[in-house]
Amino acid sequence: MADEKMDLYDIDRTFQNKTILRKDTIVGDLCRVTIHICLFNKNGEMLIQQRSSTKKNLPNVWDITLGGGVLAGENSREAAHRELFEELGIDFDFSNTRPHFTFNFKNGFDDYYVIVKDIDLADVKFSDGEVQAVKWAKEKDILKMIKRGQFIGYYPSAIKFLFETYDDHNMFNVKNVKNKKVAKQRKKTYKGQI
Repeated sequence: MADEKMDLYDIDRTFQNKTILRKDTIVGDLCRVTIHICLFNKNGEMLIQQRSSTKKNLPNVWDITLGGGVLAGENSREAAHRELFEELGIDFDFSNTRPHFTFNFKNGFDDYYVIVKDIDLADVKFSDGEVQAVKWAKEKDILKMIKRGQFIGYYPSAIKFLFETYDDHNMFNVKNVKNKKVAKQRKKTYKGQI
């Protein structure tokens, strides 16, 4: 894992024909790309994973479905497919899927994919040793776990945003918005675009 190479980009996300080893620190204004996947079921629960006890950082702590680095030569979608399959044994076609949003961080871009797929937890495979358990969780359960120190310390607003993104699955989609006031407001605001 430490020997994996990652492509480097400028702040406009233009490839700079340079790579860096994952373990190395990026110097200057160059950036790398990472991905996160939030997998929801049709009941609005997020698949969360418990990090392995052998992880160097935050062992045994619960996290969102998964995250990982985009390797040299890969695009974000390819990395999302690879990571989901490697860590959980789930095959999902990302070929026509764009990230729902991207968080910028120092020296990087973090693409977030929000997908809906009902899976049987018995079919999840932990083949790469990074994950020791998975379960479905509601927003309120994750927020409680964060308070207790059992979940990575995301800002509560970030977790709420992920669940809102699932709820909408598209900012113009008013059919699936549970809050009728919000749906009505969006219909009015985006008239002709929906």
